[in-house]
Amino acid sequence: MLAIIKDPSFAARNIPFGLAEVRYPARETWDETSFRALAERELADCRARFPDYDRKAVFGQNPYFRFFKKFKKTYPVMLQAESVLFKGRPFPDVNPITEVPFLLELSTFVLSGTHDIDHMDGPLTLFTPDAKLPFPGLRGEEAHTYPNDVCGRDNRGIILSMIAGADARTCARPESRHVFYPVFGTPDTPPALLEEALARLTAFVRTLAPSAQIETAVL
Repeated sequence: MLAIIKDPSFAARNIPFGLAEVRYPARETWDETSFRALAERELADCRARFPDYDRKAVFGQNPYFRFFKKFKKTYPVMLQAESVLFKGRPFPDVNPITEVPFLLELSTFVLSGTHDIDHMDGPLTLFTPDAKLPFPGLRGEEAHTYPNDVCGRDNRGIILSMIAGADARTCARPESRHVFYPVFGTPDTPPALLEEALARLTAFVRTLAPSAQIETAVL
């Protein structure tokens, strides 16, 4: 499995961090029809759970919502859920590998992502920055970390920030086949929540690619 190091700056905070490493087989072996059907069922179940959706009632005590609020940021999963579940935005149909964690976010409200391990250099080191550190953002913009953010780097630089997102170098591409999905925790997220999310994510991957190789861990 991908080597993961906890820098002392991160380890001292006792924040859980989940990760699923997946080796996907060739795309022609995937069962995209079953995955699309699964996504429709999951989204229908989510809508049924919140027939009278109220943002404050659903997200007011959400640990991710509160964590992002400390950085004066709006929790992006909340906005995505409102857009797809309640405002009619279609579920994406572009790259199933990145749609797996997106479906996880919509169905659980936990924060996830995707990184291409073949574009990494060395292990993933989790750390807590004490300043705004720049890195190339997912869409080509210059992004930066935040003090007390949850971040990760490899030997070449920062690859993920819980607040700012993924970097441009290791973000997933249509041709990506060896990826890891981070499942982020906050200071008040129980590890069991991440274990449940990883089990759900694993089921999504198995539906899409039954022969995929999967390893998970909660640190």
